[in-house]
Amino acid sequence: MAQTKYIFVTGGVTSSLGKGIIAASLAKLLQSRGYKTTIQKLDPYINVDPGTLNPYEHGECYVTDDGAETDLDLGHYERFLNVRTSQANNVTTGRIYQSVIEKERRGEFLGKTVQVVPHITNEIKERVQVLGKSGEYDIVITEIGGTVGDIESLPYIEAVRQLLWELGDNNAIVIHLTLVPYLSAAGELKTKPTQHSVKTLMESGIKADILVCRTEHEISDEIKDKLALFCNVKREAVIQSIDASTIYDVPLLMQEEGLDTVTLQKLALPNTVEPDLGLWNGFLERHKNPKNEVTIGLVGKYVELQDSYKSILESFIHAGAANEVKVIVKSVHSEYITSANFESKLKGLDAILVAPGFGERGIEGKVKAVEYARVNKIPFLGICLGMQMAVIEYARDVLDLTNANSTEMDENTPDPVISIMEEQKTITDKGGTMRLGAWDCDLKDGSLVKQMYNGASQISERHRHRYEFNNAYLEQLENAGLMATGFNKETNLVEIVEAKDHPWFIGVQYHPEYKSTVANPHPLFVGFVKAALEHKKSQTNATLA
Repeated sequence: MAQTKYIFVTGGVTSSLGKGIIAASLAKLLQSRGYKTTIQKLDPYINVDPGTLNPYEHGECYVTDDGAETDLDLGHYERFLNVRTSQANNVTTGRIYQSVIEKERRGEFLGKTVQVVPHITNEIKERVQVLGKSGEYDIVITEIGGTVGDIESLPYIEAVRQLLWELGDNNAIVIHLTLVPYLSAAGELKTKPTQHSVKTLMESGIKADILVCRTEHEISDEIKDKLALFCNVKREAVIQSIDASTIYDVPLLMQEEGLDTVTLQKLALPNTVEPDLGLWNGFLERHKNPKNEVTIGLVGKYVELQDSYKSILESFIHAGAANEVKVIVKSVHSEYITSANFESKLKGLDAILVAPGFGERGIEGKVKAVEYARVNKIPFLGICLGMQMAVIEYARDVLDLTNANSTEMDENTPDPVISIMEEQKTITDKGGTMRLGAWDCDLKDGSLVKQMYNGASQISERHRHRYEFNNAYLEQLENAGLMATGFNKETNLVEIVEAKDHPWFIGVQYHPEYKSTVANPHPLFVGFVKAALEHKKSQTNATLA
């Protein structure tokens, strides 16, 4: 295509309506018609990136191949499109202001007074068009975080208004996601919140081209006509987005409503190719009609907020569908696991995953969970901090190094089996200073993990951590049966450990969940779910015998 087209997705009435899922669903439909599509997220908070945010604040921090710490919505984009994202796909107010202030310090504005308009809005417009100008995409969808009317999102809305004017007709459109609430006392859906939200958008100089209306109940034709009339949009551009049993249904629901059709029409793009959703439908068929069921314990310290482990939970859905298994995830708060109750907390699980995290809270509970999985031969997967807990548990309980620990938790431990990287010791800033992004890992011949990766000799996985396996203890641990089966050749850092005398016990320093998609479920999760099913069957057979 000669010119990249732009779609802006805004939200109104309330937050958490699912702009990211709507954006990803539309992108999937456009991609399935042959259009090269990507999505970016504009976040109005002043943090430079989500890397320093507590998971309770904003859910998980998603990491891209190039090491960008980004919003969790980028995970949805990758899982739906099976296309890698980068730093350019996530922009925050903090990053915008940081860039503008740095330019001012360098004298790039020639003595001008630096203002929100034009300097901040120009910076936003540049960031929005980076992906479009790369020549790699036909369509760029930009999701604007927050809710229309929020003070912090006003510069983004103004930048969109300017871009709509600059790009011209049929080159950029606005999709406004809003809520049509149901009042049970009155027994009817109400359109007034949507009308007011559209009015607020128009006060900023932007007219919505398409309305996507979130609802718990079917929206009648009469209500759609009313919304079209009072929100000044075409009748076919009023799209119902009713609650779905799974987010993976949303592309099909949007296709039924004609969201992709009306979008192509407003962008003056050909609508001649029918969406090819064969693989997607096959995934949904397996996901909704499992032949078996397993229960996997997710041991972590942020389990109260499910978004803290969003990518892990979605990876279980992908791997479950690949195995035609329903994965029931049982959240276990590691802070409440003790020596006295760990068996009752973990009993009956078909597999145990010890989750990533930072800091010492809940650490001893994670160590007990590792011990329970190892001793009882329950399939175990440790991710990042979970892998480090496996090393600590093995050192304490098998090597009898009773005070073994990570220097993150105990700077004075006599046996620092996990220690900070040498180059990290002088770093004082927390943001963006860890080992981040994709790193290569060589897999050992004959290892279980190489089998899980279908015989691959080298893999590339994403990292987000500051502490590492201490190679000073490598020989001792391997002699005791904890084998290092994955290394980064450049740094000689251990990436993977597995227990020799255990049917399925793997700890990985990286985050496999970041690369699992609908089209390509991550092989470690696929193997882990399969091991859980085999363990469950063996336990059932043992009980019957």
